[in-house]
Order: sequence, then structure tokens, then C-alpha cells
Amino acid sequence: MKDLIQKAKNAKLHFALILFISLAGVILFQAQNFKPLTGDNDYRFDQPTYQYLTTFHQPKQLNQSDVVTDATGYDNFDISVDFCEQSMVTNPLNPLQFYLFVNLSSGLISRYSTNAGQNWSNSTISYSAAYCDPWSATDSVGNLYTSYLGTSGGNWVAKSTNFGASFAGSVNSCAGTDRNSIAVDFTGGPYTGNVYTTAWSPNTNFCRSTNGGTSFTTVVSGSPNTTPGNMICIGPGPGGTVSGGSVYWVTITGSNPAPSTFNFFRSTDGGATMVSMSTAAISPGYVGTLNSASRLVINNARTRPYPMIAADNSYGPYRGRLYCVYSSNVPAGSGNKPDIKLQYSTDGGATWSTEIIVNDTPSPTTSDQWFPAIWCEKTTGKLYVKWYDTRANPSTYQTDVYASYSTNGGVNWATSQRLTNVSWTYPCPACSPNTNCYMGDYDAITANKKVGFAVWYDGRNCNYANMSSFFPDYALKLTPAVDSLNSVSGNITFKMLVPAVKLYTDTVLVSTTITPTPAAGTLTVSYPNGSTLAHFPDSLAVKVTAAGGVTNGTYTLTLKTNGPNGTPVHVRTATIYVSNLVTGIVVNDVPKEYYLYQNYPNPFNPTTKIEYALMKTSNVKLSVFDIAGRLVNVMNLGKQEAGKHFETFNGENLSSGVYFYKIQAGEFTDIKKMFLVK
Repeated sequence: MKDLIQKAKNAKLHFALILFISLAGVILFQAQNFKPLTGDNDYRFDQPTYQYLTTFHQPKQLNQSDVVTDATGYDNFDISVDFCEQSMVTNPLNPLQFYLFVNLSSGLISRYSTNAGQNWSNSTISYSAAYCDPWSATDSVGNLYTSYLGTSGGNWVAKSTNFGASFAGSVNSCAGTDRNSIAVDFTGGPYTGNVYTTAWSPNTNFCRSTNGGTSFTTVVSGSPNTTPGNMICIGPGPGGTVSGGSVYWVTITGSNPAPSTFNFFRSTDGGATMVSMSTAAISPGYVGTLNSASRLVINNARTRPYPMIAADNSYGPYRGRLYCVYSSNVPAGSGNKPDIKLQYSTDGGATWSTEIIVNDTPSPTTSDQWFPAIWCEKTTGKLYVKWYDTRANPSTYQTDVYASYSTNGGVNWATSQRLTNVSWTYPCPACSPNTNCYMGDYDAITANKKVGFAVWYDGRNCNYANMSSFFPDYALKLTPAVDSLNSVSGNITFKMLVPAVKLYTDTVLVSTTITPTPAAGTLTVSYPNGSTLAHFPDSLAVKVTAAGGVTNGTYTLTLKTNGPNGTPVHVRTATIYVSNLVTGIVVNDVPKEYYLYQNYPNPFNPTTKIEYALMKTSNVKLSVFDIAGRLVNVMNLGKQEAGKHFETFNGENLSSGVYFYKIQAGEFTDIKKMFLVK
């Protein structure tokens, strides 16, 4: 027996040792996968920090974006919870197709939408040791290209011919170990489809493909670039005569991390050669505070004065204009507050305009504006910029995302609009001094010829959400949220309201569906005053009619609204209870007598709808009593016009049991019984 006991003990020890070695091996293997290319304290590099790489964030399972709606009716779309640094593009042939490329805690994730961001799916893509820094671009026929940094360096490029549903294998396009970028000629000109890439290590390289990303050649190798931030964009050739005739490339030199200067290059032969156009023409200096760890930070989270560039490819009056937007302290110097600055060039980057402040912050020297993203819409030349902004409460770094646009070549800007509908303290989670925590280095805005769509890291829940918003945009409400309908010949009317807009001036189109389809009878929807709104604020009626003995049950009215090209798009729903117990007496929508309906549903838990009809304008009071006759709730509703009305009663603080509800409307009084069952 002692031998058996000792053997059992030895077996347990052996199992524990094997388990420990196995777990240690897994941990070591994962640590190797998470190993950064450079140390956190190397201020030259802008790769994710060790804290970021070793903190796992479970990607959100995708189906439908979580819509966050504020009291006014404005939507933010919570696409997913991944991590920071978003790249977003739209299909130039289909404004409903969006593509999002974003960092994870280990590697990247690729997502696409076919209905303007209402639903998202994960792409099928085979990475080549993906590390970080997602970028994306499209050509003129809707081919999509992604660019990312590999774990062993290199700017890797993958191509999709179905706008993000799946990708071919990745190609190492350009050497480098940080801050890769990509641009594709989308103009339809002689170089259309050329793919241009760049990467930094710590000098920078420029590469191109003339066969749709199948292979690449290095055009410029080792150009001085002391700080990450090299970017590319496409514009017309000199004089605007050749579409895609200018390929622009910007690099950063000077002290790393600050002060630094921007250097602009141009190719007029499809990227075969690059010519220096200007050096030190734009000097952003400092953004935020230079800490003792040699990093520029906003409230201890790192940042950079990246040069975000775009060019006007439209055939409007500003065709060929080159734009550069960046963040820079005003006044200059460490510790001051940054603004969003834009400068433009009309001669291919040789000379530049004076600084133009994009944000219209009331007290710009007391609040921070940083992380700008830019997009110049190809067909209209409309120029979009978005950024982070602490104007709400600079002392606590209460942060929102703002955006504006220019229609006259960047000279004047529309009133800045708040895109976020919930503010947060930046950064969240908080950062300790000199830890240089990572909240990304960039985000994105894209646009079609009607509206833009912005995406950003959002810290309102401290969970690295990819939040997004249309811009310009409109608010939307649908009332009531719940209504009841007689199954034989009832009709009810909902009110759809656009109470406010953010620079939106186009029409709003309305469509509706009711689900499920009733097994018997019909539910039809009509619009007594039409299904389009053109002026704001405004509203329209949505009338639902039952006929033929609709099957009793609960139905959902889904109201979809959108602009003329399908964007923006916003959806609201309402619940309809259909029952033959709903017996309102109504002639031409005006009741011919007072009436108190039976609550619905009944029994209920914890809410129910109390509906009543007024034959004339009356002062209304609803009271609820328990079985002992004690008053448990009273609603003094004041003067109400003739018609059908309802109130939702919430019994969440009451016990299960029998209750009575009483209406007093002028001289009319009635009482009915209801049952709360928890």
C-alpha cells in the first residue's frame, strides 16, 4: 500500500512538472510573438508599446454595429473593440462599400461592409507575419490594397478584387521597420493602377508597382528621414493636364521627436523618379509636451506632428492643389496647446501658403487639438479634416472628435462639428508620466461625393472601441417607441423627426419594413405627407394599417433613412402590439368619445402601455393603485389635444400583483385592472 501511495505521489509530481513546462513554453512562445522590433524607450520609433503588445483585447464578434444614439438623435457606430490606428476607405464605384483595417493586440484585423457600415464582416486574408500599422487604398475600378508592417520589417501589400471580402497573398513591397504607407493611382490616367509604397528604418524608402501590386521596385533608398511620418498621395500633373501625373511623397527631418520639418518630393513619370520640391517649407515644431523620456505627449499619451497629405483630383477650380494638414503648438514651444493647421501648394509642393487654422475653438491656446486625418473627395474636391479636441473641458482633457470641410481649396472652413456623442477623458486607460502609452498614431476619414465617414479610437468605455460617424449628418427620432393596433381594422401613426443637422443640406429618404410577416391578414405602411424630407428640422407621418384579421402578436416596424446615394444611413425601430382586444373608437383619426383602453401587454413585466382617447382637449391625470387602494404612482400629464395618446408605465420598483389604473380627463373618469408578474 505504501508503494502504491508513493507511486501516486510521484505521478502527481511528474504531471505537475509537465504541466508547468508546457505552460511556460506557451508563455515564452507568446512572448516571442509579442516581441517588439524596437524598445519602448527608443523615441525614434512609433511602433506599438510593449504594454500594448502584451495586453490582450478580445476582438468583438461582428454582425451589426452597436448604434449609440444621444438625446438629440445623433448616431455613433461602435464597429468593434480591437485597438488603435484605423485606416478606412470607400469603394469609388459603390458608396455603400466600406473597408476598415485596424490594429489588434497581436497583429491586425481586416473588416468590410456592404451596407454603409450598418453590418461588418471579417475579411479572408493571409498575412505574412503581420505586426502593425494598417493602411489601405483603392484604384479607379474598385480594387482594394492593404499595407502593413511585418514582424521582421517590410511594407507588406495585399490586394482584394471584391473590396475586402478576400485578399490574395501578401507581397513585401518596400524595405523598412516602421511607419509604412501606401497610395494607389485611382484617377484613370496613364498611370492608373500604379501602387506606391514607403517605409522608414530610420531613413526612408520609396517603391512602386506597375503591375497591380504583383511585384515592386525600389525607386528611392535611404532618403534622410529622422522621424517616422512619410506619406504619399496622388494628384494631377503640372498644369492639371495629366490625371495621376503627380505622385507626392513627404518625409520628416530635423530633431527627433521635435522640432522637425517636412520635405516634399514629386514624381511626374508615374513614380519612376522622384524630385525634391521643397525642404523645411513647413516646420510643425512641437505638439503638446516633450517629456523627459524624449516623447511628445498629450496628457502622457504619445503623439506626433505627422504630415497628412491629399491632392485635389476634381475638375473644379482647385484641381491640382496639394494639401498638408498637421498639428502644431500655438504659440510654438513645448508645453503649449496644439491647433490643427493646414497649408496648401499650387505649384507641386515648391512653395506653400501661410498657415490656416482649421479648428474654430473659442480659446485655441487653452485646449488641445491633435491627430488630424484628411480626405479630398475625387469628384467634388471637397476637403475633409477630422481631429481630437478638448474644448469641452481642457483642464481634464475631456475629449471629443470634431470635423470640418472646405469647398474653396482649404482657405475657409465650415463651422467645426462635434462627431462624438459622448466625451471621455483622454487617454483612457490613463497613462503615468513618461510611460509614453500608446493610443495609436493616426486614424481616418473617407468620403464619397455626398458625405464623409470618420473612424477613431474611442475611450468612452476604456475599451479601445472603433467608433465612427457620418459627416455631414442628421439626427433622427421615431415616436412612439411602442404602440398597439386592432388586428381587424386598426391604424396607428408614428412620427419620424429630423430635429437637427450637422451641416447636412441634402434630402432624407424613408423606407420601412414590418417583421415578421403576419400569418393572416396584412399590415401596410403609408406616408400621408410623402416619404422625403428636404428641409430641417422637419417630420413626416408613418401610418400602419391592419386589415383582414392580422395574427395577434408583437411586430417590429423598422424605419430606414438615408441620403440620395444611400449615405448617411440611420435606422430606428418601434414595437407594435397587434390584438383584437384593442377596441378604440376613432372616426377619421379623431375619437368620437373618451375611452380608456386595456393596458398592453397584460400581464406585464416591468413595463406596459396605457392608451386612451380624448374627444376634445383636456387636462389628463393617470393614477395607479395597488390591491389595497394605496396610490403607488401618479402622472399629471397636463393639457392634451383631442386624439389617441399613451403613456408607458414602469413597475420595476413594485411587487407582483394586481393593480388598478385610473384616468381623469376633464369630467371623464374610468378605471381598469392590470397584472404585474415578475
